[in-house]
Amino acid sequence: MVSAGQRPRAGTEHEFDHPVRDGTKAYLVGGGIASLASAAYLIRDGGIPGKNISIFEETNVMGGSLDGQGSPEHNYVIRGGRMFTEEAYTCMFDLLSFIPSHTAPGKSVKDEIYEFNARIKSDSHARLVRNGQKIDASAMGLTNKDRLELVAIIATSEDSLGAKRIEDVFDPSFFKTNFWYMWCTTFAFQPWHSAVELKRYLLRFIQEFPRIHTLAGVRRTPYNQYDSIVLPVTTWLKDRGVQFVMGATVTGMDFKYGQNGKGVERIDYQCDGTKHEIAVGSDDLVFVTNGSMTAASSLGSMTSPPRLVTKDEGGSWALWESLAKDHSDFGRPSAFNGNISQSKWLSFTAALRDPTFFGLMEEFTGNKAGTGGLVTLTDSNWLMSVVLPYQPHFINQPKDVNVFWGYGLFPDEEGNYIKKKMSDCTGEELLEELGRHLRFDDHIPLIVKTSNCIPCMMPFITSQFMPRVKGDRPLVRPTGTTNIAFIGQYCELPDDVVFTVEYSVRSAQTAVYSLLNVDKDVSPLYKAEHDVGVLFSSLKTMFH
Repeated sequence: MVSAGQRPRAGTEHEFDHPVRDGTKAYLVGGGIASLASAAYLIRDGGIPGKNISIFEETNVMGGSLDGQGSPEHNYVIRGGRMFTEEAYTCMFDLLSFIPSHTAPGKSVKDEIYEFNARIKSDSHARLVRNGQKIDASAMGLTNKDRLELVAIIATSEDSLGAKRIEDVFDPSFFKTNFWYMWCTTFAFQPWHSAVELKRYLLRFIQEFPRIHTLAGVRRTPYNQYDSIVLPVTTWLKDRGVQFVMGATVTGMDFKYGQNGKGVERIDYQCDGTKHEIAVGSDDLVFVTNGSMTAASSLGSMTSPPRLVTKDEGGSWALWESLAKDHSDFGRPSAFNGNISQSKWLSFTAALRDPTFFGLMEEFTGNKAGTGGLVTLTDSNWLMSVVLPYQPHFINQPKDVNVFWGYGLFPDEEGNYIKKKMSDCTGEELLEELGRHLRFDDHIPLIVKTSNCIPCMMPFITSQFMPRVKGDRPLVRPTGTTNIAFIGQYCELPDDVVFTVEYSVRSAQTAVYSLLNVDKDVSPLYKAEHDVGVLFSSLKTMFH
């Protein structure tokens, strides 16, 4: 018996006020945040018991691209970092509002993030650097033609833009403006990426125009996003009996056809070298994370560069290709995974046992670690950026170790100082190139000697930005299907933007509510372009 005002214990079937669907099972392919969120909404809003939910993940760790792992004895690795805004991430914060924090007892993850950001505020004093000096990033550097082209792309329909690239709608000079340096490194755009995706970003984050040079609108998690988001969500799901099938690669699905459409009737997967199959019942549901931005990632070391791996290693792309081959309405993965040279970049994580680098950076930037955000070296041939997060960045990180992260958008270019392509560089060489750009030359030997820098090559990290047309991404709930939904970064959600946690969680909400006919609206899409004040401030910024 639960007394008034008391929350039922974890794992009880009547934790939420809705009918329990004991006869329905759910199978989720992929262990990223889209699947984790789907499982959470199946429980909270769909009434499906946790024990009826199975998540299949081909690696040995959950979280997908929201990673963060390591130890002081070996190394720390974060392939990338996600930034949030309170206004735009309505789905993500809805999810985190009912997930208990892993490190702040009695609080939700949402509460913990809000309280952290009220205490540690972003206000970059060194967003852009050139020739070893901070430059005035508040000056956007846009010409009247640039401004007209920005307004034009916002006003042009997605159908009219079609498969155009960003470089097709802007003059070459646009890509040397302060605005572009900040925009492209904040969101990881390249000139050859989709003009449609840029249009969506301009609309989705127009409220960030006036503060993009300080990143004041950015919110972060207290730790890396595995520790701050994935760990508490997976803990919540495990407490409710969700089954995690690790090392399992889903290889195919069979469909049956009826008067209501087509639906999955069998799932094939491999685990520990053994083939398995699951008979999918008439009331069961299937959620597929199609594709992966961090598939085929490869790590290097202080003395070796990472290797470039293809989509053939791992199953995330193979499953989508198999499904799309037989079902034209399931998208066209080749639009995203067919050009590694234009979808790859290289990141690196450095763990430092000496405080010298952090001290020099804090003095140079005028920001304490955690308050500055990205520092972009505009004259770097690699277009390298680094960020010093608030310390500790890992739950298990010792006080005498500092961790920072960086990346380069042009990994095939030769360094300004290290005369090698970034993709061919060791961790030691990446640190030296960075130190030379920052004019830390006298300290480089000590920094290198007391650091462990791990490079990471990601062949598909911006594949979701590749030029596309309607139909290249499947709908979350393809028309004429009965029990399958696509979730993650490569399904179609009108108006929202990929390469965000918000997109994955929105796809999860959309999928669950649609498949189960839940009488509840998906969290509203924040549309700042309807706010006259935001429009005025953004227009004013364009002329600065």
